[in-house]
Amino acid sequence: GHNAFGIKAATATYFAKEPDSLNLQEAALMAGIVNAPSRYSPVTRPTSSMARRNVVLNQMAKYGFISDQVRDSVKQLPLGVSKFAQMDHNQGLARYFREYLRGQLKKWCDEHTKPDGTSYNLYKDGLKIYTTIDSKMQRYAEEAVQEHLANDLQPDFYRHWKGYTHAPFAFDNENTEEAVNHLLDQAVRRSERYRVMKNAGIPTDSILMSFKIPVEMRVFSWAGDIDTIMTPLDSIRYYKFFLQAGLMSMESKTGFVRAYVGGNDFRYFKFDHVIQGKRQVGSTFKPFLYTLAMQEGEYSPCYKVSNIQYSVELYDGTFWSPKNSSDERIGEEVTLKWALANSNNWISAYLINRFSPQSVVNMAHKMGVTSDIPAVPSIALGSPDISLYEMVGAMNTFADKGVYVEPIFVTVIEDHNGNTLEKFVAKKTEAMDEVTAYKMLRLMQGVVETGTGIRLRYRYGFENPIAGKTGTTQNQSDGWFMGITPDLTTGIWVGADDRSVHFRSISLGQGANMALPIWALYMRKVYSDPSLGISQGDFEKPLKDVSIEFDCEKYDRDQRNSSGYKSDTDEF
Repeated sequence: GHNAFGIKAATATYFAKEPDSLNLQEAALMAGIVNAPSRYSPVTRPTSSMARRNVVLNQMAKYGFISDQVRDSVKQLPLGVSKFAQMDHNQGLARYFREYLRGQLKKWCDEHTKPDGTSYNLYKDGLKIYTTIDSKMQRYAEEAVQEHLANDLQPDFYRHWKGYTHAPFAFDNENTEEAVNHLLDQAVRRSERYRVMKNAGIPTDSILMSFKIPVEMRVFSWAGDIDTIMTPLDSIRYYKFFLQAGLMSMESKTGFVRAYVGGNDFRYFKFDHVIQGKRQVGSTFKPFLYTLAMQEGEYSPCYKVSNIQYSVELYDGTFWSPKNSSDERIGEEVTLKWALANSNNWISAYLINRFSPQSVVNMAHKMGVTSDIPAVPSIALGSPDISLYEMVGAMNTFADKGVYVEPIFVTVIEDHNGNTLEKFVAKKTEAMDEVTAYKMLRLMQGVVETGTGIRLRYRYGFENPIAGKTGTTQNQSDGWFMGITPDLTTGIWVGADDRSVHFRSISLGQGANMALPIWALYMRKVYSDPSLGISQGDFEKPLKDVSIEFDCEKYDRDQRNSSGYKSDTDEF
């Protein structure tokens, strides 16, 4: 009863105790109400509950477990549920994870039967479910999200839009006021309030009018819930202002998901940005393209390409010619390592023309991406919509020597007697050879050492090997950071629920500013906790000898020396 499923949850709810800490009258109460906890609730039906407790005490005395004197004495005691605290599944750690898992486990129960032939009941059969979530890491992840959004990013966002009539909406090539009104109207019609009133037969005009009448309500804020009075329409606009975040952190070798943050607060924002949401991934997609290059013998991290604009012919005879966000080193010969580190679009266009969009799509699917990806050149810049769950699993392939490890959430399900019903092990498939995976790790370390992820070094002080990739989408609607260490692969997405809500400047809206700081705050907490045993060591080298130079400065010197050219004025 009261959202407490199982003896352990019930004893925590009614007595704030573990089952083995119950006294006699508490244990008798639990035994008495177990078959019908709602009917005999000690909170809502104390008389019935006490009668059930006393039946158990009578039976214990009858069969010699306690004396008549003890029975009569205990019967005089109150129910003792003064510490009652109803379990609220909107509260506590890993709320988005628990909600996702609830749906998956209900499916499991429907597909599996008990010895009597009936399906398992998730809430009544006392199943013991062992998840992969680490409570400490989960807490660190939730704290990191809150610290960055509440203390830095959300205040910056408010300041950024202060004084703008249509804040926080930014539309391109549209009548802004008309577009905003249309967006808000659609949000009204998707709201729970609208659906309830519509189902009650209230005319649409009356429903829409009610959204303009102020009412008492409680709204979310990072400083704590606020009791206020506003119109439901204003509350919709109020919530549109909030930036959201998703975080997933998985153990590289096992696939165990150790931390999972689907949004800001499950009480107010039910949408899960880890597995439910799919957003444009931006430059975090580029590693799929570069993986193809690293598989080819002629390409290496220090392979050089002219940093000029490239055009790719489309099927209709027109040309796709992407722009760069930076004019750095235009016309120079640049290495692939430099190009990925600095998220150069021109070099991505060069590579997509060399390998074809379909080859890149195939590679992404081999690495665990299940979303549909159109085989068009623009995927080189990250145009597809993909979930954070898929991206973390895919990037982890580099850490596990080219093997895709499917992220998993549950390790074992047992019945109420402790008998194992099913064990779960991550599925593994080879996506690339280990040398290619190692090349990609070294390429992506360049992102952190000298590229778009460098603030991990100079601002947050990380000195250990980290492979990473930032991502920023069109109009700064999405900011991404994927961070890989030998033990953990962690991905972060940040953005608003509506893509039209975003920073107007790249300096504030880039993945390095929106998402990367959450990774830094999370990993700082993880590394500071020795009980977790998360290594700060280097990535393991392949068993096969890797006779490739990753230090492109040294590579350049060696190339010049071998040709007899001694000048050092053109070093990378």
